[in-house]
Amino acid sequence: MRTLSRCLVVCTTMLILFALNGCSEENTDPLARIKDAKEISFAMSGGYPPFNFYNSDNRLVGFDVDVAREVAQRLGVKFKPVTTEWSGIIEGLRSGTYDGILGSMAVTQERLKVVNFSTPYYYSGAQVMIKNGAPYKGAADLKGKTLGVVTGTTFAEDAAKLGADDVKLYKDDTQTLMELNSGVVDGVITDRVVGVNAINSGKFDIGMLGSPLRSEDIAVAFRKGDDSLLNRVNEILTAMHEDGTLSALSRKWLKADITVR
Repeated sequence: MRTLSRCLVVCTTMLILFALNGCSEENTDPLARIKDAKEISFAMSGGYPPFNFYNSDNRLVGFDVDVAREVAQRLGVKFKPVTTEWSGIIEGLRSGTYDGILGSMAVTQERLKVVNFSTPYYYSGAQVMIKNGAPYKGAADLKGKTLGVVTGTTFAEDAAKLGADDVKLYKDDTQTLMELNSGVVDGVITDRVVGVNAINSGKFDIGMLGSPLRSEDIAVAFRKGDDSLLNRVNEILTAMHEDGTLSALSRKWLKADITVR
């Protein structure tokens, strides 16, 4: 009897462990986890108009915000926005603070070492901005000058390649453009569309210096291993490209289509 009892206990324990292990495996699947939670969180800086920024009603709006909301809707869940400083945004993703980064992040080889990227949802370029009336004729004239960029962006590398004497780092482009406008820095490197939007806003006495320094693919970042979520979002973004949704959102916020190369 004791032998039978021990056998029953062992078998029951094994069944419980097997069931728990099965639940654990199911819960670790990122797509299933998001479906269970009924929401997906995407991070962005919140200071990058017209892509993601707080309007006069202190509401987070912009192209990225609308894209994130549409992706969430097609996933069948709610969109939970998270705004955070750009300098630590990748570490926040890797630590599980949010599910993805949908905040105009450029795909780079360095970033690909630590995160995975979706198919691009738009294409952009690195643009030098200067104050109107500045004596510079081209980007090469900024060698030895002071340039402003957002911390953690690829634009810092561009500033170094131009031979800037000092590269000042800022929280977001609202700050970089204000510093340029007030003469604290000689130039700013940012997204070309951000520069155009700043000029059109009438808030800054600035202009573009020459053509973009380079082009960039902009995509959604996910944790390494979150393949089921990445694959599903890729399917959604492809559909949004094909059905014209991304193009329409681009024209809404930028008066131009930046979703085609």
